[in-house]
Amino acid sequence: MSPNVVSRDEWLKARKDLLIKEKAATRAQDALDAELRGLPMVKLENDYKFDGPNGQVGLADLFDGRKQLVVYHFMLGPGDTAPCTGCAFLADNLPANLSHLKSRKTSLVLISRAPFAVIEKVKKKMGWEIPWYSSLGSDFNYDFHVTLDESIAPFKGSDEMKSTIKGDLPGLSVFSRDEGTIYHTYSTYARGLDRFLVTHKLLDVTPLGRQDDENGDWKLHDEY
Repeated sequence: MSPNVVSRDEWLKARKDLLIKEKAATRAQDALDAELRGLPMVKLENDYKFDGPNGQVGLADLFDGRKQLVVYHFMLGPGDTAPCTGCAFLADNLPANLSHLKSRKTSLVLISRAPFAVIEKVKKKMGWEIPWYSSLGSDFNYDFHVTLDESIAPFKGSDEMKSTIKGDLPGLSVFSRDEGTIYHTYSTYARGLDRFLVTHKLLDVTPLGRQDDENGDWKLHDEY
């Protein structure tokens, strides 16, 4: 890429012009986030069970005593032994230290359909510390549309996705707890997950950007 070299004054004018657009985008995102937080909630009736390091636990246990729970639906199915590179990339972008989230009454976990023994091996290999549970044998993945199989649960996405996708998908869901009641407040999939990729956000402010065309998909972090 040939650099577009200008004087400092010309650069400053271009930067100020862009700043106006950046501020408008920030205000629009703030308004959207406020609308997102105001979404209605759905009361959960299903008592989902998960396998973890201390045996079987319920969804309420994943809150770990806090009011909010963020779940990343990690693509690692019953027959998988290696992580999806896209999900691994997102997991690498999640906070390594969860203290800040916890200080805001929020827990973060990963959930996959792989047996917990497989999850433990992958977690150790990748060096992740985020709590990770298995939903194998539960309806959890189907109910939150990150495992698609019409014979088990009806699909409620777009017709285009319905005709081309079957199996596990990545996603992120948010839950809130009020005393003994749990509510589903938010879920996002596909490009909706981009906002959690800090690596992308850092590259987006560099001249070369994400360089996807040159380098293709991201690798596991121990394969570079």
